[in-house]
Amino acid sequence: MPTSEQRVIVVGAGVVGLTCAVRLLEAGHRVDVVARDLPLETTSAIAAAVWSPYAKPQEHVVRWARSAYDVFATLCEDESSGVVMRTGTELFREAGGDVWWRDALPPGAGPDQETSLPSGYASGLTMRTPVVEMPVYLRWLAARVEALGGTITRMNLSALPDTDAMVVNASGIGSRLLGADHTVAPVRGQVVLVEQVGLDHWWIESETPTYIVPRSRDVVLGGTAIEAEWSRTPDPATARTILERAARIEPRLAGARVLRHKVGLRPSRATVRLEREDDVIHCYGHGGCGVTVSWGCADDVVELARG
Repeated sequence: MPTSEQRVIVVGAGVVGLTCAVRLLEAGHRVDVVARDLPLETTSAIAAAVWSPYAKPQEHVVRWARSAYDVFATLCEDESSGVVMRTGTELFREAGGDVWWRDALPPGAGPDQETSLPSGYASGLTMRTPVVEMPVYLRWLAARVEALGGTITRMNLSALPDTDAMVVNASGIGSRLLGADHTVAPVRGQVVLVEQVGLDHWWIESETPTYIVPRSRDVVLGGTAIEAEWSRTPDPATARTILERAARIEPRLAGARVLRHKVGLRPSRATVRLEREDDVIHCYGHGGCGVTVSWGCADDVVELARG
């Protein structure tokens, strides 16, 4: 049975793996993170990362997301974390649009009906949520791991480590190989980063999907959700469409200088897998919801590690 001094190897250095490592270290475990891709090379580094639940199972996602919201609200007090609170609007083409995850929001955060909507939208819900600037935040997480005595090492694995240590499999899309789980599939997400033109309000329309997420020095525009597509090469035609859709919602983006194009492969699965299998704890399949549920999932991983 694991003890507070149990050695744990976390496989995966994206937001889920690093957050699990932090919580395990805080619980007294000795933790080493190993991964093919270091934090700033992961899909997590590309994420627009506005707090927005959408994965399944819904009852757990609501719980995980609420826990993460509370942690992010605290991290806003630390400027080095890259976490801020921003007001934004979820848009709907039909009247009376709503979200199933209302209970994940704390009192006072919304959602409220939005009265001023972009052209083409019949309803909207406005709320105040965390927005996480991922390159900054991943550096903060990695520094937190190391400050707590953990390590982060590049290692290209062909299988999960076979040792006496507890293993946390947070390898995302790598779980197709490492977890022998072919139900995990990529969902290709392309984004365009443009100059910050004075925006502080985020917008999301999930159906397309279209999103506009302001950060300190740029604005992340998206996106795509192409299933079973492995290409990481940005498509120019897709980029033009992203820019056009964003400008229709927020006209100030028309003509904004493009800074860069990025593509990430979200590790999608019908439901998030968070369970213990002997001395392996699996925590993957979050799709594009990893940031939103990260701290709640990490708390569950710690509980599973206790046996």
